[in-house]
Order: sequence, then C-alpha cells, then structure tokens
Amino acid sequence: MQKPLILCADDDQNTLDLLNDHLEASGYEVMTTKSAQELLSIAGEARPSLILLGRLPADFMGFDALKALRQSPETATTPIILLPAMYDEVQIVLGFELGADDCVVKPFGVRELLARVKAILRRSLRGASDDLICVGSLTIDGENYEAFRNGEKMVLTLKEYELLKLLASSPGKVLTRDFLLDRIWGYEFYGETRTVDVHIRHIRQKLGDDADMIETVRGVGYKLRVTA
Repeated sequence: MQKPLILCADDDQNTLDLLNDHLEASGYEVMTTKSAQELLSIAGEARPSLILLGRLPADFMGFDALKALRQSPETATTPIILLPAMYDEVQIVLGFELGADDCVVKPFGVRELLARVKAILRRSLRGASDDLICVGSLTIDGENYEAFRNGEKMVLTLKEYELLKLLASSPGKVLTRDFLLDRIWGYEFYGETRTVDVHIRHIRQKLGDDADMIETVRGVGYKLRVTA
C-alpha cells in the first residue's frame, strides 16, 4: 500500500527537519520546501495527501500560498494544516476563510500534530459510506467523498464536505455548533465555534441559489432545510 505523501513548507529548516523526522517515523512519505514557488510546483505535480503550511519568505502567515493552492484545480480540495508562528485569533480565522482545514500554532507538541494529521488523513483517504444521501438538489456520494448540486460536482474542502454530509444526514434536525465542532474536528479548536460559522459560510457560497438550504438557528446551530 502506498504511503500517504505529506508536503511540508516552512522557512525554518529546524521545523522542516522536525516534521520530516517524526512524520517519516510515523510511516508517511515526506517532501519539504522553503520556497512558495517550489511548494506550488511540487503540490501540483506530486498531488500530496496533506500539506503542512508554515510561513514562507515574503509570506509571513502563508496566506498567499494558501490562496494559490485553493485556486489551483490540482490542490483545491487537498487538506491543508496551517502552522502559524504565533496565536492570533483574527489571523487564524482568516486562514479558515481562505480554505485551511486545520491550524496548529508553534511551538506545537509533536504528538498533537501527528494526531491531527492522522485524523485528517483517515477522513480524506477512506470512503465514509457506500450510500448516496439525497436532499432536494443535493446529492452526497459518501464512497467517493463528493457532493453534487443539481448534478454538478461541488468543489469542497474536506471539512466543508464533512459538515455538509453531516447536515444532510439529519435533514430538518438542528445540529449545535458544539456538536458540529466535536464531530468534525474532534477536539478544542482554535477559533472555537467561529470555525464552524466560517465553513458554513463557504458552503453556502458554493451552494449558490440553494444557499438557504442551510438554515441558521440563532444562538444554537444549523440545520439542512427540508424542501418539498
């Protein structure tokens, strides 16, 4: 079985060496780079299973690279974990807005980082279900991790897909922000429940005219509206 490939990008060689050593010891194939241009080139050609993105020269928070990765068809849905050098809630939420799936602030505990890597890869590399979920104009293909609106494939990040699938699995049922956070991320997460709101906003944008399928229950959470 082919090992998952993890691409690590950071301007600090010590960080890259640390990531390389521990990820390889955990059974992953690893590639590293200190260049944003090389990151985009490698990601497009090698198609990594996951990208760990720290700061890069002239790109302190990694946001320019993150935007470029999300705009490229080859990496639009590749799971990305940000590795910011400091905790800044505004900047971290902005990272989610730009399409990051997770965030681990330096200095990070290696065991925590490996646990998050494992959790994301487990979700992205396996089929969640062989069944199709159909709600209104929405179809969720659990086997292939794909979602379709009116027959057209939606371009979703892993976390966006998981949120939409969870809502579609219980149409008409209110799911609290805490429940969604726990089920999708599975731990106390930087940004807290605002993380859910950011991802829901992205999903609504991608639903276009069907954005109102996801209904906000003020002060509680969200539900997928059942239409006739």
